[in-house]
Amino acid sequence: MSDFINDLLGNLSGGATDKIGSSLGIDPQIIQQAIPLIAPMILGGLKNQSTNFGGQDRVDHILNKYGDPGVLENVDGMIMNKLGQSNVDPNLGGLLGNSGSSVTNLLSEKFGIDGNTAMKIIPLVAPLILGYLSKSKNEHPEGSAGFASFLDQNGDGNVLDDVVGLLSGSGQKDNSGQGGGLMDLLGGLLGGKK
Repeated sequence: MSDFINDLLGNLSGGATDKIGSSLGIDPQIIQQAIPLIAPMILGGLKNQSTNFGGQDRVDHILNKYGDPGVLENVDGMIMNKLGQSNVDPNLGGLLGNSGSSVTNLLSEKFGIDGNTAMKIIPLVAPLILGYLSKSKNEHPEGSAGFASFLDQNGDGNVLDDVVGLLSGSGQKDNSGQGGGLMDLLGGLLGGKK
């Protein structure tokens, strides 16, 4: 999955992380470090939706509705739209279950930012990730079915071990407790929380 994260970060044009950081009044490096933590949660949410709520058709529906590839070139417009909304939803309308709120708390603790600011990070970063997934779906003949390779790189049917490797390689070495917290959240998301 680290290849996915690297490709995603490479596709963010026009200083996307700088713009998001500036719009929130925080160091853009926080956004850069948050993306590899949020992406597995979104991919895990899509995996959960696929497994429990309609297969690839459900994933395609979510991406068609929320994954505008154009957002990668129009970060300013997305930021204005999102910051103009009065209702901030870190759970992304149920895509993350109840995990979005918990991830928000972890981001707040890890980066030393207030909860209200941390709450806005996931809704600002998620469109970039979903937009990138839609772009990938449109460019590859296997479509969203190819996302399985992002989720389960070693093909063992278990996404958690792949995410462990991702989290341990994304700045978590200095603060292993946060990695454990995110792993617990992802495990709950994929482990059949009703």
